[in-house]
Amino acid sequence: MNGAVFAEDTPTATTTSEPETPTPAKRSPWLFLPTFSSNPKLGNAVGGMAAYVTKFDLKSQVSIFGLSAQYTDTESATAALIARTSFSEDQHRISMVLVGGQIKNDYDDFLGTGMPLKSEDNIRALLGRYLYRIKGDWFIGAQLLITNYHVYGQTALDDDVLNTLGLTGFESGGVGLVALHDSRDVQDKPSKGWLLNFNNVAYREAISGDNNFDVYRLDYRHFWSHGDGNVIAVRQSNQWTVDAPPSANAPVQLRGYTIGEYLGQNMSSLEVEERYKIAARWTATIFAGGACLYGDGKTCESDNLYPTYGAGIQYVLKPQQGIVANLEYAEGKDGNNAVIFKMGYAW
Repeated sequence: MNGAVFAEDTPTATTTSEPETPTPAKRSPWLFLPTFSSNPKLGNAVGGMAAYVTKFDLKSQVSIFGLSAQYTDTESATAALIARTSFSEDQHRISMVLVGGQIKNDYDDFLGTGMPLKSEDNIRALLGRYLYRIKGDWFIGAQLLITNYHVYGQTALDDDVLNTLGLTGFESGGVGLVALHDSRDVQDKPSKGWLLNFNNVAYREAISGDNNFDVYRLDYRHFWSHGDGNVIAVRQSNQWTVDAPPSANAPVQLRGYTIGEYLGQNMSSLEVEERYKIAARWTATIFAGGACLYGDGKTCESDNLYPTYGAGIQYVLKPQQGIVANLEYAEGKDGNNAVIFKMGYAW
């Protein structure tokens, strides 16, 4: 019977015993969380996540095995199987994601052309990554990505626009190398440390696909603890593409924007976030930042700059693992904004 306490011996009238200490209730390794989001471009979405959370040993990071799904009032639906593991005293890390779904977008101003567009994306993707700790906080590894990604217009006119822009989707498979530094104390709710992630994906027809092109990513994050449980966080992110088809160009990946609406040959962004502790299990966030698309004739001028700012509130679901439920509002330019409720901080 959960929570019951049993003594090993039953004391008699002549037995002196110490006061019994209640056995702590065992924490469930299961996590269930409803999710929702609201975005002018994608509409309203509802879904949920079910996950099994564990640690294989004391020195390893938290491992998560989960299933998430989402449905929107624009009749979009996606589902993902997720596995993120750390084991052998965090000597090895393996991550895998399997994604499938159909996404219908309704853009007011697609890629800055001034034209509205309704598109339908059929997505199938498999991502896998292995990391090995070589010394201290440094890891090296490899990754594989295979995707079957198609974009269709919802009307004949939309198809014409997509074909004119060269955005017809792509099938691709690629492999790459990863160099990672990770000194964060907790992956999902860090209070100190920094992360540097440099990786590439070489997409080749010989693996699976229609094009040969390369993508390079550099992501830097730093976390400083201050006050009583407060954290200030900074992220600087980059994505560079070489010979990529238009649909595989670098997207603006900021809260408040729909991924895929704004694309460029290269993208760089900077975000600053304050995570303020307001109670034992409650934190609040306030953030601001911006991104720039550049290359192939684009420069970091006003038309290619994308600011973001917003705030949120979080509840710590599992204190030992640092897993939070996160509700945030983000505002961008040109009517872009979003309300998001999900598991975990944005980064």
